[in-house]
This record gives sequence, C-alpha cells and structure tokens, in this order.
Amino acid sequence: MSAAPPGHTVEITYCRQCRWGLRAAWVAQELLTTFEDELAAVTLRPGTGGVFDVALDGVVIHSRKTAGGFAEMRELKQLVRDKVAPARALGHSDRPVAPR
Repeated sequence: MSAAPPGHTVEITYCRQCRWGLRAAWVAQELLTTFEDELAAVTLRPGTGGVFDVALDGVVIHSRKTAGGFAEMRELKQLVRDKVAPARALGHSDRPVAPR
C-alpha cells in the first residue's frame, strides 16, 4: 500500500441511524472531483445522533447541528476552496449562497 499523496484531508462524519451514508458518499465524490489535485483523502466516518460534520485537516468547517441544516454543495466547495486553493475559481459554484 502506497502512502497518501501530500495534500489536505476531509473527514465526513454522518449519522448511520439517519441513513445519511449516501449523502456523505455524494459529498465525498463531489469534493474529490472538484479538488482532485489538492485533496490527499476523504474519509467517511459513521456516527449517531443526527451528526453530519465536514472537517478539513481536522477542523470542522460545517456542522449540520450547528448550522441548523445541511450545507448546499456549492457552500461546501467554497469553504474547502477558501482553505486549499483560495485563488481558484469554481465557476457556477462561486455564485453567492442565498441566506438561510
């Protein structure tokens, strides 16, 4: 097994009781596709109690409980981009996110 390439890591902790595994996998796929050169790994971690947290390099950048709901994909991409490739344009994902 080879070592992971240098780069950032994302960890998605999701509630298995709520059946959010597919959502977590979708988020992982979107982030890996968008940031294929910047991310070394995306990890899915099952949890309980309604958790859905996205952490970048060990720091939670979105928590469903704290935010009161799931983030839009473009919001997650912007949060990741701002940390791993701030000068990078995200095309249609750069449009402002509507306030909640």
